[in-house]
Amino acid sequence: MTQKKNVLFIMFDQLRFDYLSCQGHPHLKTPHMDSLAEKGVRFTRAYVQSPICGSSRMSYYTGRYVHSHGAQRNNFPLKVGEFTLGDHLRNGDIDCYLIGKTHMQADEAGLKRLGIMPDSVIGARQSECGFDAYIRDDGLWAEGIGGLYDSKRSPYNEYLKDKGYEAHNPWHENANAALNEEGDIASGWLMQNADQPANIKEEDSETPWLTSQAIQFMEERRDADKLWLCHLSYIKPHWPYIVPAPYHDMYGPEHILPVQRSSQEKAYPHPVYGAYMENLVAQSFSKDEVREKVIPAYMGLIKQCDDQMGRLFAYLEETGQMDNTMIVITSDHGDYLGDHWLGEKDLFHECSVKVPLIIYDPSADADATRGTVCDELVEAIDLVPTFLEWFGQDIPNHIVEGRSLMPFLQGEKPEDWREFVISEYDYSTTLAAEKLALEPEDCRLFMVADKDWKLVHAEGDMRPMLFDLNDDPNEYYDLGDSASHFPVREQMYKRLGAWARRMSQRTAISDARIRKMRGKALDKGIFLGLFDGTEVPEEKVEPIKGKGKKAN
Repeated sequence: MTQKKNVLFIMFDQLRFDYLSCQGHPHLKTPHMDSLAEKGVRFTRAYVQSPICGSSRMSYYTGRYVHSHGAQRNNFPLKVGEFTLGDHLRNGDIDCYLIGKTHMQADEAGLKRLGIMPDSVIGARQSECGFDAYIRDDGLWAEGIGGLYDSKRSPYNEYLKDKGYEAHNPWHENANAALNEEGDIASGWLMQNADQPANIKEEDSETPWLTSQAIQFMEERRDADKLWLCHLSYIKPHWPYIVPAPYHDMYGPEHILPVQRSSQEKAYPHPVYGAYMENLVAQSFSKDEVREKVIPAYMGLIKQCDDQMGRLFAYLEETGQMDNTMIVITSDHGDYLGDHWLGEKDLFHECSVKVPLIIYDPSADADATRGTVCDELVEAIDLVPTFLEWFGQDIPNHIVEGRSLMPFLQGEKPEDWREFVISEYDYSTTLAAEKLALEPEDCRLFMVADKDWKLVHAEGDMRPMLFDLNDDPNEYYDLGDSASHFPVREQMYKRLGAWARRMSQRTAISDARIRKMRGKALDKGIFLGLFDGTEVPEEKVEPIKGKGKKAN
């Protein structure tokens, strides 16, 4: 029998790295995630490949940079044929399941062009980012005057209606809204309502619902021999920022971290940064009254997430599965929450592009690293090769661009570990693009960062941004046009250029196969370059010598 090994790959949406107590938050206690960090390794410099949901997740699921997989923005399709984690695992006869969110847009035109039916096994996997969907729910069932944001079926709304919630859209009217004293909906979309309790039983809200789905999945497969990876992808603490009782009033303004912003940032902002500071969500979060309403609710959502981690880990302990299940906790990006005069995510300050990452390896090989911290530069794309190595599979390096983190989990450090990280952002569909009057191909940002410096390149003939992460850890002072920092910018641009020239699109043939093809032309009958045949061993030219028959 194959040694039992499974993976629980847990991702939260919009979880900031500094809003966990294991990261040093003085008021928000997350004991269950802390306990996992004590059993595993906590990575302090983990960066996403894009600070926006869809693009970031496509890199997590493919092990490839956004530049490679091409899904550069939410609702940009992941092209048919792009290798995913599920594809790699199934090569080793390992199941790969999804519970929750992917924010993946299927390449419907590509499926149609290739004659792949969306309801076929292959079509379904192509449409679900390579996963077999135990239950998919992207958790954005908002409805505007133009209709629903997401037109797929909503398993969560179906669940709520089965539980007796009678609203047309209980995701909005119950899970993400309160009810005021007059009986009117106090929508979570209006941030003035963030301190109100969501109009739903806590056990029916999104985070407990997905936790129950995960426990049910693992219980169903507990005695199965086949190995599996389960991607448990939570919707929260993503907006709308509203949470059910008792979490709605656990925290107040006195518990939030001090805002990180400076008037210096407004003095001479980069054009793209300036455009983002003027959008609606940035204007709102620049107000203290908004932060004081929203962030306590955000903290309540995180506390609820942590409590559900306690429920999940207790199940694993009780059933003995903690001993054979690798557990990963991370996020698809962070949240500005008013820092740097911004809301949401989108740009490359640490609170947006750096994420929590905790990995628990239950094997004895990892005993020496339990409770340790790794400060090396890590990218989201490193998880795919980590999972493959954990399961004992070869890593196809001509496809997967990340590097396995298994050495760090087992007390080793590769001598040639990366010196910088890359993240990308496409803002071509935004009001910022319209304000700057840019063509889509110019609406691109590239971040290259090491432990000392962070450079952001902007297409469209704009200057770069540059931050000194040692002298200016809050990233207040943009040195993008500082004459004295030209050598630093030059060095960072050399790194960005080297990254851009990497081999990334030759995914159909490996380096190993290419090496085996070298020098084989004569064996296959191509004799180009010979004069009389004495240039090579005699047996090589035997097929073209000998007696012939005269043509009639």
